[in-house]
Amino acid sequence: MHTRRDFLKLSALFTASAALPLLQACTQRAAAEPDAPLTIGYLPILDATPLLVAHGNGLFQQNGIETVKPVLFRSWASLVEAFLSGQVNLIHVLSPMSVWMRYSSKAPVRALMWNHTCGSALTVRPEIESVHDLQGQTVAIPFWYSIHNVIVQQMIRQAGLEVVEKDPQAGQIRLAVMSPSDMVPGLASGQIGGFIVAEPFNALAEAKGVGKVLRFSGDIWKDHACCLSMMHDHDIQNRPDWVQGVINSLVQASAWAKSHRVETAALLAKQGIQKYTPHDAAVLRSVLQPEPVVWAEYNRDGAIHHPEWHQHRIDFQPYPFPSYSEMLIKLLQQTHLAGVNQFLLDLNPAEAAEVLFDTRFVEKALNQQNLTGTFNLPENLRRREVFEL
Repeated sequence: MHTRRDFLKLSALFTASAALPLLQACTQRAAAEPDAPLTIGYLPILDATPLLVAHGNGLFQQNGIETVKPVLFRSWASLVEAFLSGQVNLIHVLSPMSVWMRYSSKAPVRALMWNHTCGSALTVRPEIESVHDLQGQTVAIPFWYSIHNVIVQQMIRQAGLEVVEKDPQAGQIRLAVMSPSDMVPGLASGQIGGFIVAEPFNALAEAKGVGKVLRFSGDIWKDHACCLSMMHDHDIQNRPDWVQGVINSLVQASAWAKSHRVETAALLAKQGIQKYTPHDAAVLRSVLQPEPVVWAEYNRDGAIHHPEWHQHRIDFQPYPFPSYSEMLIKLLQQTHLAGVNQFLLDLNPAEAAEVLFDTRFVEKALNQQNLTGTFNLPENLRRREVFEL
């Protein structure tokens, strides 16, 4: 999925000059077909769950939204390129990537809701007992602009170690962008000492017996988001009722996935009718609905430090808290990122967070469907971010 080539391609796409031809093509498409059907682009990871559940359960049709079968992409670069050019008009992206897209390429796009919370982990070879044991080794990340990179660098820093991009020595850990599909074989062969990525690849390493979860990301940043749903400004401005129908469907899908975890695994698995992902249903179930005895082992072995948070391995909650976005930008400004990132250093976190998200649609969907209680949301839709290593 995500290789160095993808990162270099996105680095080019996320400049104003390179994005301009794609955005012009998008404008032409919108003018030629202003009532285009919903076309979803996604990667085969659990971050896409609300989009796929809404399609698989017919929720878009129930809300009057014409749609075609979601289009599976194998890399962030190809997914973003298709989105910027208008080939697809709804995608999920890594939350830091949305900042990069909006503020580096100046793309007229907005994030509208969260896709899920938690759902990632640092997985290591069985003999690794701590982050300190990874010094001199390589840890794979799915992308530089990812919540995974942000969190693992905080872990590395707390352990008194240094992040490098090549030739790690004692006291250093090399971070390398790697396709999630290559991470499990890389762990098995000893090419890498660990990886941090979205599910179900952590669960797959466990199922194959080649790795163990050292720490869940949601046990560090409580109820953090990972992927966001994004749409084009021209759709938001020119057909807001259509956008509202899309978001209504996604919020309903989030609520359904939250309360139908085993059924969600079956729907998304390779054994499902739509074959949305190449993953086995049993592996997806181990993420969506882990057995209590397994969850107790995570508490005992240290993958969970905060049992009082009552976290799920992955959970679903669509409202994008502004406090999260502001903290994310602050952390990104402290994180080593490959490439040119001057745009990030120039951002005011509070102002950028406010511009990036349009919360009107998700707020209306939650209120109309009386779902704030379902997602345990506070009445004022505000929270305090908790980040504890």
